[in-house]
This record gives sequence, C-alpha cells and structure tokens, in this order.
Amino acid sequence: NKNSIDYFLNMSTSKKIQNNELMNYHFEQVINKTIVDKNKSEPKRKYLGGSMLGDKCARKIQYIYQGQQPDEDKEFNAQTLRIFQLGHELENSMAGWIRNAEFDLRTLDKNGEQFGFSIADDEIKGHIDGVICGGPLKAEYPMLWECKSANDKKFREFQIKGVTLANPVYAAQVALYQAYMELTDNPCLFTVLNKNTSEIYYEFIPFNKALAQDISDKAVTILEATKANELLPRVAQSRDYFSCKYCEFQDTCWSN
Repeated sequence: NKNSIDYFLNMSTSKKIQNNELMNYHFEQVINKTIVDKNKSEPKRKYLGGSMLGDKCARKIQYIYQGQQPDEDKEFNAQTLRIFQLGHELENSMAGWIRNAEFDLRTLDKNGEQFGFSIADDEIKGHIDGVICGGPLKAEYPMLWECKSANDKKFREFQIKGVTLANPVYAAQVALYQAYMELTDNPCLFTVLNKNTSEIYYEFIPFNKALAQDISDKAVTILEATKANELLPRVAQSRDYFSCKYCEFQDTCWSN
C-alpha cells in the first residue's frame, strides 16, 4: 500500500540495502523449499530404470530400486534439481533444432507418451529420448537418439574420450535401449549440449551387444538378490573410494 511505499522510500540507503538483502533471502528460501518439496512429493520409481543400470555399484542401484531414502545430508537440493530441470529444457531445444533441419525425429507415441520398453513383469523399464526415422542426410535409419547436457569440463571429456570412456553409464544406457527397442542395426546418435558455450557434440555409437547383455544380466542379479533379501557387495573396500564419497547412500551403506 501507499504507506508501505512511502516508508520504504524514506529509508536510509543502508537500511534499504539491508531490507533488500532480507527480501532476497526470503524469496530464495521460499522458492527453494517449493522446488525440494515438489520433488519429494513425486512418486518414486518402483522398477529398475535403464538410465541407472550402468552405475558401477550394484548395491547403490539396489538401494534405489528398494526405495531407500538418501542420507540426511545427501538429498538433492534446489540447485541440483534446477540443473536437472534445465537438462530437460535443453533436450527440448535440441529436439527442435533437429526437426528444424528436416530430420524426422519422433519423441512421443500416438498416446503422447515417451517411447520406452518394459520387461520382467515391469521390473525393468526404460524411456528413450527419441528415434530419428529419416532426414536430409544419406544415413541409415531408424536410429536411436539420446541427448545429454554438460558443463564445459565434462563436455571437453566427451570430445576427447568419447561417450564410452567419458561416461560408461551413458554408454550402457544406449546399448540397453538399442537392444530392447530393437534399434540395433544402426548406430545411435548421441548429442551433448555444452551448458556454458552452447556447443554441440555429436557421436554415432554402434550397438554393443556384449555390453547390453552384461547390463541385462546385472539387472537380473539385482532383482534376484532383492527378492532373496540379500544385499549385494559394495563397489569398493573403503568409504573413501571416489564414487562412495559422493554417493547419496554412503552412511546407510557403510553403517551396515
């Protein structure tokens, strides 16, 4: 109201700065809390997702499959969740650029749902980014399309090492999706968008039958162990191992 505005205008400069800082803090807290609360309210996966089966630690995957809550200090904060959301938005942009170049990219089925697969009585599922069914280049179609985004450091790793070495989890995801979506004849188009520079990395990944089989066997092992109430071995012998230090289940895992 007018009285509040007059009060603010008559404040000293230092008082205005303090008031602005306080308001900034409150806005940040309210928005961050909303983001975190919304994520917590989302239904948890009750299946093994194809995107996570490439993780080195089978026990970590088992924890996720069982619905284990992350350690108290390892839950995703609002900033991390915004990073995930930004990845989805960038994927939509990448899809638009591909279509604008007159490639026949299909990302949704006739019911408006993501293409995907489900096996083992819905215990193992995967949802792909899309399939390119044709286009202006003389390439072999259809081909799986998978899209990621990365900061500049990770992006350079993709450029130097390629997907298989830079991120084995992504490589496993691609092999599994190619196998179960029956897109094994032609390479997958894997794109990475640099969040810092908007550069795009393109790589064609041939189907790796052996990798797809290994990941499928791993999924079966996790399912069987869980049903038998067995906890699978850790990936390391010490909680100081690199991937253990950043695992959301570190305390849960090493306290058992």
